[in-house]
Amino acid sequence: MQRPREESPAGLQEGLGPYQEVTPEEAADVLKLLEEHEPLLNNSVAFAEQLGRELQGLDEANLRAIISSEQQVAELMSSIEEALAEVARVEQTLQVCDELLGSVKEQMDDIQRENALLQRVASNRTRLMEEIVFLTGGLQLSGEHGAALSRADLSGPAAIGACTAAAQALSSCMALPIHPDLEIPRMDIWSNNFPHGITLTGVANTSLGREIRGYRKLQAVAEQLILFETLKQNFENSFVNHITNIFEMQGNSQAPALGPMVAPSHGPHHEELLPYTPLMSWLRNTNPVLFWDLPKVYSQNLGRLYEREIRALFEQAKLALSGRRKGSLQESWEKPMGRGQSQEDTPGRVLEKVLSELQPLCTKEQQFLQEFFWLGCDSVELQGSATEGGEPRAAPEEPPCPKPRSLPAEATAPVLSELFRCLEPELRAFLDVCSKARPLGCLHVLGTLSDAVLGSWGSSSAAPSFLHTLLSNVLLLAKSNFNKCIGTLCKEMEEAKAPSRMRGGILPCVSRFQEFVAFSEEVFRTSQRRGELDKAQLRLASSVFSSISSLSSANLKVNTDMLMMENFHHVHNFLCQKNIPCLEDKKREAMQRSREHMEKFVTTSLGQTLERLQHFFEGVKARLAQGVKEEELSFQLAYSKQELRKVMEKYPGKEVKRALESLYRTIHKCLSPEENLLPVVWKAMEQEFVRQYREFEELIQRCYAGSGIALDFTMEDLLSYFNSITNM
Repeated sequence: MQRPREESPAGLQEGLGPYQEVTPEEAADVLKLLEEHEPLLNNSVAFAEQLGRELQGLDEANLRAIISSEQQVAELMSSIEEALAEVARVEQTLQVCDELLGSVKEQMDDIQRENALLQRVASNRTRLMEEIVFLTGGLQLSGEHGAALSRADLSGPAAIGACTAAAQALSSCMALPIHPDLEIPRMDIWSNNFPHGITLTGVANTSLGREIRGYRKLQAVAEQLILFETLKQNFENSFVNHITNIFEMQGNSQAPALGPMVAPSHGPHHEELLPYTPLMSWLRNTNPVLFWDLPKVYSQNLGRLYEREIRALFEQAKLALSGRRKGSLQESWEKPMGRGQSQEDTPGRVLEKVLSELQPLCTKEQQFLQEFFWLGCDSVELQGSATEGGEPRAAPEEPPCPKPRSLPAEATAPVLSELFRCLEPELRAFLDVCSKARPLGCLHVLGTLSDAVLGSWGSSSAAPSFLHTLLSNVLLLAKSNFNKCIGTLCKEMEEAKAPSRMRGGILPCVSRFQEFVAFSEEVFRTSQRRGELDKAQLRLASSVFSSISSLSSANLKVNTDMLMMENFHHVHNFLCQKNIPCLEDKKREAMQRSREHMEKFVTTSLGQTLERLQHFFEGVKARLAQGVKEEELSFQLAYSKQELRKVMEKYPGKEVKRALESLYRTIHKCLSPEENLLPVVWKAMEQEFVRQYREFEELIQRCYAGSGIALDFTMEDLLSYFNSITNM
């Protein structure tokens, strides 16, 4: 026999179900039950049997109650059946009503379709009337305008105005937005589909049963467009021929005789063409192909006129320079500074005059091109006549611009390049003439072109961009010529040799450098662009310094150091007067070199005056440097007291004074009086002589003490010698 399986607490909890708390009423009933059966509580079996009997009695009472209510249940079922029968009758009635409403809905749909068709008929009528009015009004060109276009009379301002108005009216007609792909929907509706005899009698018969593809299919519209195109083409050809004839007549005209170096004005030519500006704008929009040929025709014809005028202008400029002959370099520097020639006919002045005539000529021509040909405006070729489906379509006419805007150089550069095709070659040839007219004509050219390109013209907003670009290219040539000229001058200065009989003074290369700097500063006096000039002055200064430093004493009859000292001193004084920023370093270098050569000259000259005495004491200093004691030096044979006395006997006071007087006369003879260097050099001589005298006395006291040896002249004697010589 198996033991019954013990269930786990979790299983018991699942079997009992969720816990429900006993309500107060149930708790009261339980207490009441327990009070009634209190005697049986001690005997659980008897208590359970008592409860079972009571439960059985309750079940029997419940069964008797159910048996007694059977008739009521039967009555309830009967009522339910009657309700179901009534529901069936209501559903049958609703079905009949739905069938009746279905026929009414069909009738309402028919009425709605009829109303929609009537609305479409009314809409088609309105649209048809609007399109007819649109076509008849938009494609109508007045007889006056048609006659003006047919005659193409452009002989006077009134006729030009009439043609302009007619051309604009024609463009407005041709610019009418006629869409070739416009379609009206097909309507397959027959009149017998409309109840009560409604028909489509208000609609054109062509609207029924087929499509209308576009207005261009209409014969009247097509004929009108052909008429417009014919008028446009005929007037375009007449206008182009008329403008071309004007260009040719202007190109073949002769410029009036004016003063020397004066360029004729093209104002009358521009005034003759400006009335045609609106028609040029119209042609640009309607036929860009014809329009863009006109600037080429204009540049070809007017270019011949400009070529004759520009060549005449440069011929007059060359005549202004023809009286000048190529002279020496020194003459070429002297003449511009007022020592032989007026400043009115210098190459720089002539070139400046030429450029002052070219500047307004190019400016006005560029402004005219912008205004007349509308070069650079927003209305470009893409906004002109377009093609669509192989048929030309005119673009809307642009309103005329009140004034051409400021345009980039690319807009007018091609036409201006063709118009002034001879300007750059003529200008380059004239620059060569300027350079050949004077050796330093390239300096004039560089100064004038620098001011023109980088000065007021380059910074002005009204400056002609074409001429500015052209002058920039020519300026490169001017810089190259100037650099070649400076290179030649530098080479000449470096290779120059002083005259063999030269006894002092300023070297020719220094004079050339001084004159070049003075001349160039005068030329660039008002210029703000000194880059090339500063470089040239530095190169020349370096060449001059190199030439001075390379002097050889073998070719001179004067002391080399004295000549170098004087020339460097002259350069320093000159640069101090000019105060040129780029030459400040050279000015300091010249001063330093002048001092160095003066010290060498003084030392050398005094060494010659007291040559043997100086040589003796130099040997004494050499022995002391080798370690010989001062008290032992006098025992050496070469530097004994007897040798010292022999040397000192050769330099008595009178001989020293005589030697100083001879040296003073030599210096006075070789130095230039303009430099006023004699007092400076003689003062340096005095200071150096005093220094040597004190040095000699010191060595005698140190190495020959107690010997009684002394120079024949004292310090007071020496100073008196110099004072007496200075007052000579």
